[in-house]
Amino acid sequence: MPSGHNSEDRKDSTMPGTFSLEVGATGKYRFNLKAGNNQVILSSEQYDTKASAQKGIESVRANAGDDARYERKVAKDKSPYFVLKAKNGEPIGKSEMYSSASALENGIASVKTNAKDAKVVDRTA
Repeated sequence: MPSGHNSEDRKDSTMPGTFSLEVGATGKYRFNLKAGNNQVILSSEQYDTKASAQKGIESVRANAGDDARYERKVAKDKSPYFVLKAKNGEPIGKSEMYSSASALENGIASVKTNAKDAKVVDRTA
């Protein structure tokens, strides 16, 4: 039997992550941190200016390695998710909903691994 998915899962650790900086229809800026497999692992709040969104990306880089900055939460439907917070306690971004606590921990580990060296892809032009 072929076991194709293990090699697919490993692509995440070998390909670099990216911050995708975007501007929405309302003119507000936001970014997504994507793992090497292009899956969104952290989404920002909306920012009024591009410069503020870029500062948000730097804040993710600065705080992603500190486990104390992750607030683990549970949504009304019992799905676990996390919020990454800055030193001042302000939210920087949040995760998607996860199917289990272990999947949430894998998501946090992915942010820690990808945020520091992720390149910024500017999609605002």
